[in-house]
Amino acid sequence: MNWITILEFLLPGMMTVASPLMVAGIGGMFAERSGVVNIALEGLMLFGSFVAATIILYFESLGWFTMGPWMSLFVAGIAGALFSLILALSIITLRADHTIAGTAVNMLAAGLTVYLSQILFDQQRTVEFKQGIKKITLPGISEIPILGGFFTQFHPTVFLALAVVFISWFVMYKTPFGLRLRSCGENPQASASMGIDVLKTRYIAVIISGFLSGIAGGMVVLSSDIQFTSGTIHGLGFIAVAAIIFGKWKPFGILGASMFFGLTQSIGVYANRIPIIDLLPSQLFIAIPYIFTIVALIAFRGKSVGPKAAGEIYDVSKR
Repeated sequence: MNWITILEFLLPGMMTVASPLMVAGIGGMFAERSGVVNIALEGLMLFGSFVAATIILYFESLGWFTMGPWMSLFVAGIAGALFSLILALSIITLRADHTIAGTAVNMLAAGLTVYLSQILFDQQRTVEFKQGIKKITLPGISEIPILGGFFTQFHPTVFLALAVVFISWFVMYKTPFGLRLRSCGENPQASASMGIDVLKTRYIAVIISGFLSGIAGGMVVLSSDIQFTSGTIHGLGFIAVAAIIFGKWKPFGILGASMFFGLTQSIGVYANRIPIIDLLPSQLFIAIPYIFTIVALIAFRGKSVGPKAAGEIYDVSKR
């Protein structure tokens, strides 16, 4: 098997994984650019995936098989936004430690989704849905060597993820809201002195983060599974946090980092078909994505500097 062939079957898998990482990473970027460290992406994605898998069953009962998955993604985003209010209330209003609050939301999501599954479906997972987001192939373009791998048997959520990246770049760097949000993450006291409502801006940023993370969780379950389980997200939320750092809190940086981590996930899946790597123990294949993540973060340590006020408790009385 030549390397061109290897790349052609790695690329669709890479984009399947990279797409939710992009969306969740962009969501986390909004929160952190406002000054709120959001390590709750895992929990927000988990809750979004549960809601998406539950809601699509309702849409399927109505016979909405074509639009059902996409409407389920939107509902998952709304659910993620509402769930993120717990994080926002804890950090912004109650001034809880950002790391502790994020960890608590992750733990809450893990327990709550299993509990709701037990209540609604009498088991610790949802029942199987008939049809998620189907793969498509673009004729013509898919026949181009290597590049065609991006457009062969891939999920159309790739286009949604890319749209989120470009829209977020425009909002962050070309709108007054983006400027205000970035200023709140760098110097909230100076921002407040200029008439910017720091608390409101941070609430909006966290809600956006929750909305996008909920959609990302829905993308995972609807494109890669047939039902929600407690292991549906399996650490993708934490890899999304790594993508934010690796991407230097910038939309296109997160795009590149997500594709890198998506490639490592794809290598882990197809490792037994890749020369040299196929000689490694099969148990190591599962760990490959996380090994690459750790190596990347170590290699770029000290080179990524986040917003200055990220993680700090904002004191309104302090000037």
